[in-house]
Order: sequence, then C-alpha cells, then structure tokens
Amino acid sequence: MKLNILGCYSATPRTFTNPTAQVLEIGNHIFLIDCGEGTQVQLRKHKIKFNRIKHIFISHLHGDHFFGLVGLISTFRLLTREADLHIHAPKGLQEVITLQMKLANSWTNYNLYFHELTSNVSEIVFEDDKVEVHTIPLDHRVYTNGFLFKEKEGERKLDMNAVLNENINVAYYRKLKQGFDVENEAGHLVKNEAVTKPANKPKSYAFCSDTAYKEDIVPIIKDVDVLYHESTFLEKHAKLAPKTKHSTAKEAARIAKQANVGKLILGHYSTRYDDLNTFKDEANEYFENVELADDGKVFEF
Repeated sequence: MKLNILGCYSATPRTFTNPTAQVLEIGNHIFLIDCGEGTQVQLRKHKIKFNRIKHIFISHLHGDHFFGLVGLISTFRLLTREADLHIHAPKGLQEVITLQMKLANSWTNYNLYFHELTSNVSEIVFEDDKVEVHTIPLDHRVYTNGFLFKEKEGERKLDMNAVLNENINVAYYRKLKQGFDVENEAGHLVKNEAVTKPANKPKSYAFCSDTAYKEDIVPIIKDVDVLYHESTFLEKHAKLAPKTKHSTAKEAARIAKQANVGKLILGHYSTRYDDLNTFKDEANEYFENVELADDGKVFEF
C-alpha cells in the first residue's frame, strides 16, 4: 500500500502548497482521492500515469476538493483516453461537470460514469476481488464522506518443503492456495494448514477530510492500519473548529486513539500556520504514532 500526497492544505492554493488530492496504490489499483486545483500538474510532477487512474473519489463539493477535476477530465480527452473513468462523488457533481463540458462542447471520447453518493450511513461504493471501498459519513457544512479502503484477504502461501514432502501433484497447488484440503499422489488426504501458510494480513486505509469532531466514525475505522484525518486548526484557534465544521490536531488524535489505528497522518492544515511540527506535538499528547502529510510526501505501508 502506497500513499502519495499531492496536496494537503486547506482553502486557497499557494505557490508552494496545494489543496487536497492524494493517490492511493492498493490491490493493483491507483485511486485518486479528491482533486483540488493543480492536481493534474502534481500527477505529472510525481510521474503518476494518468491512464492507470480508473476511479476517482470526491469527498464533498467544496472547491478545494474538486476544482481540478474538470481540467483532468479534459486532459484525459486530449490524450485520447480510451479506458472508462468512474467518479464516486456527492449528488450534484455530475451536473456541474456535464454543464462545463456542454458549454465548452468538449464531451469525452471515453466512457465517463458518475456514481452519486447520497446516503448518510456507511456503504460499499466499490468492490472487486482484491479491494472494497466504504464511505465514512462525516460532519461538515455540506454533505461529505470520507473513504475506507480495505484489501481483501489474499490466497494462502505454499510451504514448498511441506508440499514436496507430502508428494502433492502440482495440479492441486491452486486449490491449496484457496484453502482446500487435497489428496496426495498416494491418495491420502492432506490438511491444508499442514502444507500452507497464512496470507499476508490485509491492509486498510481511511481518508477523513473536512469534518468536525465526530466519534460516530470510530466503529467504521476501527483498527485500520493508517488514518488520514484533517487537522485544520491548532488549539489556539480551537474555537473556530465548531463554527467551520473542521477539526484540530488534538481532536484527530483522539479519534485515532479511540479507533486503535496503526498510524495517524495529519493534513488539511490552515495556511495561517508556518510551523507544521506544532500539529504533531499537539496530536502526540493523545496518540503516539503521528505523521505529518506534506505536498509530495510518499508513505509506504
């Protein structure tokens, strides 16, 4: 699992910071999560291949989380993209994007699918044989979701020394990986656990951007390996958090502790702050394993 932070600051872009966008590599997928201004430039800068992005997840319809989307869609068209593109986003985004394309007479030459999100409870919005994606209902000024990305349990691993000792025909290797007991060449039943090892532990990642402190999300993100949680404010401006429906670094850390997550990544910082280390210091009062997101930073888990 690899997370590439393209932008992690709130509100207005600056020459040296970008609004929210990140790319998650998980289960042979490259998922784009949010798409603020400048996202396609950041994708170019960090050499992420456009044609590998098949699914885009938009948390909510504030501009710093989707204003880069129509430009990216248009660039895909100019590059003669053929692969389908799926956009999972709140109801209303399809109307915005299609109006822009209509007025510019620049319809895509590839299939563009919008999957509108309206539910206020967690639901599965994408699933294949390797990964599933759930929404995380958040508390912001407009309808907002985070997203939980979970690997599915993989196949068991063959213990080749044990397999060879049991004289199992190669034709049964696939069934062994799938967890079945099989017969060896002598016709004796061999228990699966005697010749295989457990698969690697599935990994999980939760993205929670733009939300007031919301303990309701704890059961949804319980025990995830990595949590990205917005931390717009430091404690000296904590009074602004309820008004704007944002969180502080300490509140993000409290959520991480209650959910027993493996690692907390802070982001969506207000641009009023110069020293990001203070965010980590304040979060560490409640939760130990804290990292700071920054534009261009890559996390591998």
